[in-house]
Amino acid sequence: MADYKAPLRDIRFVLNEVFEADKLWQSLPGLNGAIDAETAEAMLEEAGKITSQTIAPLNRSGDEEGAHWNDGVVTTPAGFKQAYTTYAEGGWVGLGGNPEFGGLGMPKTLGVQVEEMVYGANNSFALYPALTAGCCLALDAHGSEELKQAYLPNLYSGVWAGTMCLTEPHCGTDLGIIRTKAVPQDNGTYAVTGTKIFITGGEHDLTDNIIHLVLAKLPDAPAGPKGISLFLVPKVLVNADGSLGERNSVSCGSIEHKMGIKASATCVMNFDGAEGYLIGEVNKGLNAMFTMMNYERLSIGIQGIGCGEASYQTAVAYARERTQSRSPTGAIAPEQTADPIIVHPDVRRMLLTMKAMTEGSRAFSTYVGSQLDISKFADDPQIKKKGEDLVALLTPVAKAFFTDIGLESCIHGQQILGGHGYVREWGQEQLVRDARIGQIYEGTNGIQALDLMGRKTVANGGAFFKVFAEEVREFIAANQDKDLADFVQPLEKALTNLEELTALVIDRSKTNPNEIGAASVEYLHVFGYTVYGYMWTRMAKAALARLDQDGDGFYAAKLGTGRFFIKRLLPRIHSLSEAVRAGSESLFELDAAQF
Repeated sequence: MADYKAPLRDIRFVLNEVFEADKLWQSLPGLNGAIDAETAEAMLEEAGKITSQTIAPLNRSGDEEGAHWNDGVVTTPAGFKQAYTTYAEGGWVGLGGNPEFGGLGMPKTLGVQVEEMVYGANNSFALYPALTAGCCLALDAHGSEELKQAYLPNLYSGVWAGTMCLTEPHCGTDLGIIRTKAVPQDNGTYAVTGTKIFITGGEHDLTDNIIHLVLAKLPDAPAGPKGISLFLVPKVLVNADGSLGERNSVSCGSIEHKMGIKASATCVMNFDGAEGYLIGEVNKGLNAMFTMMNYERLSIGIQGIGCGEASYQTAVAYARERTQSRSPTGAIAPEQTADPIIVHPDVRRMLLTMKAMTEGSRAFSTYVGSQLDISKFADDPQIKKKGEDLVALLTPVAKAFFTDIGLESCIHGQQILGGHGYVREWGQEQLVRDARIGQIYEGTNGIQALDLMGRKTVANGGAFFKVFAEEVREFIAANQDKDLADFVQPLEKALTNLEELTALVIDRSKTNPNEIGAASVEYLHVFGYTVYGYMWTRMAKAALARLDQDGDGFYAAKLGTGRFFIKRLLPRIHSLSEAVRAGSESLFELDAAQF
């Protein structure tokens, strides 16, 4: 199998040449002076080294060994603890964290690049710091000053780790029916009791303490989601001087035996009157937890990009070396008994699909990252509001589309290797197994589609969508150059189609609420391909401007890949759109007994 190498050249292209991140950073008061192009380049280089040289070599061995559970104690695979210590000492856990409490305060546009590299190197490893970073985000946004002072510095430094504890055996998506209770105590703390399942990193040996963010209900809480509160529950209690005290009443009952991400400990966590501390307001816990969940949803989406990139690297290396049959146009390597399989049209179709979708995903993750930076650091209320609206609209698209496409790419990579893709030595079957979970956790992709279609589009009459559509329309109007016409014209048609679909579903849903769910998955995919059309048109514009300095053919390859997307992948929107237009009636012709 090919050794994972961080795709730094392509990351630089997207970050610096397409989105001109340095100009964005300098325009935002909260970032101006905190980061510049040179600092970002040094950080990317270092991230590339640690992911390629320290974390990636543990990927297969971690999958083979898996996490171990023994009487409540969880041990990660060999090498993980040492690699995690190296990663934490580099400051990577607190990369985007609040500098007031020891974070580095770096922008999300930089953070998404580092996240992709870690996921590309080793999915299981990546989840431990990803959950900690999300825990920090929620605590920083909603915790009291006392809690932030006590916990954030050690979380940002990676000395402690974090989790989020939502799901219970009887409820996943419908969190309003959770049973975990939090009983107020005389000293202002809460006794938290209940069982949570599927808790990533709920127990492990990487850190001395694990800080759980737990959803629970007070005894007199209102029914449903309006009665949920959020609590910080440490594995080990923290003394007033910051030292570790007694073990809290928190235990790991077991770990799951999974299809993939086997080195990531997925735990059943039992809270038996554990001491907890309220985060935010009583009965407002779900709002606070969504701060973390939205971060994790983008992060898990990026997992799909990392998997797709890793699979592509192995697939293209194999396709250049593996010889089978002759090219349809005649021998390409007559000195050999057969040609490399990269000459065959179907292999090229799969490789180009992987390349086009992974590079489109990378551009989109950077775009979403830029909107997160704008919504966080801009001081102009209108600019800030636009960023917030776009983040709300695009987060479910990013999570679902990245992971759907990531699995498709991994399957293509496996297929290119044929039988060698099915056996363990080449790593492709592991990537297929690891990528598959991305479509399920942090809100299944069907739930993401419902969120996009229902909450983010129909509920506000398409207001968020109009913000996005207006931006793309302005870009199209400003880029009528004939050299870009092969991209701009198909993009304009795709946007018009998406506008029509949006209006159609909004209108139909007024009389039939089933239309929202019936349209949602296909609508999200139409949205995703249209967004990638926008991303590829922006990338094509940047590449065209630099063709005269294209010594290694990078920009020509970028344009060729973009044309493949426009001609062969963007047309997928037509069949998907027809499915949306077909409506919900056929979904309800059968009674439950007829299935």
